Amino acid sequence: MGQFKQERAVARLFASLLILFLASSVLAEDSGLRRLDTGEASKGWGAVGRLEFDGRGFCTGALIAPDKVLTAAHCLFDRDTGEARDLSAVEFRAGWRNGRAEAYRKVRRAAVHPDYVFGQDELLTRAQSDIALLELYHPIRNTQIMPFETAGRLRKGSKIGVVSYAVGRDAAPSFQETCRVLGRHQGVYVLSCDIDFGSSGAPVFVTENGQTRIASVVAAKAEFNGEKVALGTALDFALSELQAVMAQEPVVVERSKTSHEHRNSTGAKFVRPNGG
Repeated sequence: MGQFKQERAVARLFASLLILFLASSVLAEDSGLRRLDTGEASKGWGAVGRLEFDGRGFCTGALIAPDKVLTAAHCLFDRDTGEARDLSAVEFRAGWRNGRAEAYRKVRRAAVHPDYVFGQDELLTRAQSDIALLELYHPIRNTQIMPFETAGRLRKGSKIGVVSYAVGRDAAPSFQETCRVLGRHQGVYVLSCDIDFGSSGAPVFVTENGQTRIASVVAAKAEFNGEKVALGTALDFALSELQAVMAQEPVVVERSKTSHEHRNSTGAKFVRPNGG
């Protein structure tokens, strides 16, 4: 039933966007993936890294401050049990490629967007707030690893790029230099970018006036009429609320809240190491 609801939600969105696809030629050919597996190829992208979950999976994340990693909220929950992950087993590996990283950091605490509900049946509703911030125990201060600034709203047809890890290409990040914004539904972008499992939390970049900034975070992959797309959480819709949560006193979330449960009294959602 949940899968049916997700497909129906995506179908509704695509029905409203289909005319836009055809009218604006947004489905023009995107660039392919380029593997960033050498020092020269990965120059400038060291702030993107793999989030390791104690050998039981990974996501992608990116630094937006020396001690802050932006990623997808669902990465912080066990997809089988709905339990919040033990952050003592989570490690950020900046610039990971070919078995080595530019920096390794453990996670001190993590803030999840206050509206995020893990396992929410409505895919688009879930994607609106599928972002999280991780605070590292120690900042990464390295001239080769420069945190990214964030950007505002993207327009339909905007050219974007994505750097991500994924199943089958997890040894080094892959860079898709050009893909496009196909449309937006409330706080969710529909993107033509090539992503897969492991790309969750990957930064979606926009380059303007020579500056590359993060404008969205990969939340999910979807498919409509055989066309594979990515769904991205819009930062202008959700980031300020997430940062407000990070500024509050941490509240431990023992498990994912269901849609029938209330948020904690502060409105904040935090996860941190057991006993931390």
